[in-house]
Amino acid sequence: MSRRPRQAPDLVPAHLYGLRRGTSTLLTILSALFAVFVLAPLVWLLINATKNQANVYGSFGFWFSGPFRLFQNIAALGRNISGTGIFVNWLGNTLLYAIVGAVGATILSVLAGYGFARFRFRGANALFFLVMATMLVPITSLALPLFLVYAKVGLVNSIWGMILPSMVSVVGIYLMRTFVEASVPKDLIEAARMDGASELGIFIRIALPLCIPGLMTVLLITVVAVWNNYFLPLIIFSKSGLYPLTVGLSSLSQAAETGTKADLVPVLITGGLVTVLPLIVLFLLLERYFRAGALQGSMTG
Repeated sequence: MSRRPRQAPDLVPAHLYGLRRGTSTLLTILSALFAVFVLAPLVWLLINATKNQANVYGSFGFWFSGPFRLFQNIAALGRNISGTGIFVNWLGNTLLYAIVGAVGATILSVLAGYGFARFRFRGANALFFLVMATMLVPITSLALPLFLVYAKVGLVNSIWGMILPSMVSVVGIYLMRTFVEASVPKDLIEAARMDGASELGIFIRIALPLCIPGLMTVLLITVVAVWNNYFLPLIIFSKSGLYPLTVGLSSLSQAAETGTKADLVPVLITGGLVTVLPLIVLFLLLERYFRAGALQGSMTG
C-alpha cells in the first residue's frame, strides 16, 4: 500500500483555508515574484560591491567580474574620500541616533499605549485620535516651521535635534495600545489592584513582561525608521561630522555624479551594502519577537 506523505505538525493544509490548489499555486508564484523584486537590489549591491568602477559600468550587473575588490572598497570607506565626511563617523552617528531614538521611542510608546489601553479619562479617545491624525501631515509641510523652531532653541547642528523627534513614534503608540488591549487582561490588572499592588508595580511586574513581543516590534520599526531617515538630518545638519549614513552617502553620490573623485561609484555601492547589513542582522535576531508582536498587535481585546 502506498502511504501519503506525512505533513509537518505545524503546517495547515491549504484547503482548510478555503483555497483551491490553483489559487494556492498562483499565490505562491506571486510571492516568489515579490521576493525577487525585494531581493534583486540587495543581490545587485552584493555583486557590484566586488567590482572596480570600469566593471560596474562595463559588465553584467548581476554577475561577478574580476578583479575582486570588495575588501579594497570596504577599506576605502574608512578614508575621507569625498572631503565631506568619513564613513565610519557617519556609521557611528547613525548607530547613536538609531539606538537612543529607538529605545526612547519604545519606552514612550509603551507608556502611552498602556495609558490609552488601560486607563479611562475624559477625552481619552479624542486625544488618541488627535495623536493618530498627525500621521496624515506630510513631513515636507513641516520643514520650514521645524527649522525655525530648532533655530530658536539651539537644536540646529545638535545631535539632540535628531534624537528628540526620533523618540516620538505615533505608529509605536498605536501598536502598543492594540497590543496591550490584546495581551494584558483587565482581570489580571484588577486582581493585582485588589491585592494592593501599586500602578507602577502593576505596569513593571505584570504588563511589561507580557508586552515583550510588542516592545521588540516597536523597537525594530523605530530603528529602521531612524536609520533610514533622510529628510530630518538634511534640514538640521550643515556639518558633515554630524551626518548619518543617509545624508553622508548622498554627498558621496553627488561627488560620484560630478566625477570629482575617481573610482567612487563602487565605494558608494559598498557603502550602501554596509548600510543595509545591520538592519538585516537586527531583523533576523528579533524576527520571532517581531512576528509574534505583529500577529498579536493586529488583534483587539
